[in-house]
Amino acid sequence: MTFERLLAPVAVAVGTLTLAGAAFADPAAAKAAVDAAKAQGTVGEQNDGFLGFVRPSSDAALNAAVAEINAGRRQLYAQAAARNNVTPAAAGASAFNTVVQDRLKPGEYYQNAAGAWVRK
Repeated sequence: MTFERLLAPVAVAVGTLTLAGAAFADPAAAKAAVDAAKAQGTVGEQNDGFLGFVRPSSDAALNAAVAEINAGRRQLYAQAAARNNVTPAAAGASAFNTVVQDRLKPGEYYQNAAGAWVRK
């Protein structure tokens, strides 16, 4: 069974998420900020299923957007792990291997199995 099918029944409510004292209620804005940073080579997909910084960023809004998306992914991986009797880390790695890698656009960065950043 693919991880995509395992995640299909998981409905993650996206409401207001509080991170470091600030409230973020616009997941579309977070996604847009991360997509732009991915296109610029600042943010990439880590091999554990989470977003990471290819290059450090002092942009507070971008840092918050990455944290918001990673928090959603963390919740999704925990739910999938509980349903499938695996660890959340295994669920995240599986998501990277079966879903995220296939969705990478040319020029975006991802971590290879050794943890090095590679440009697609």
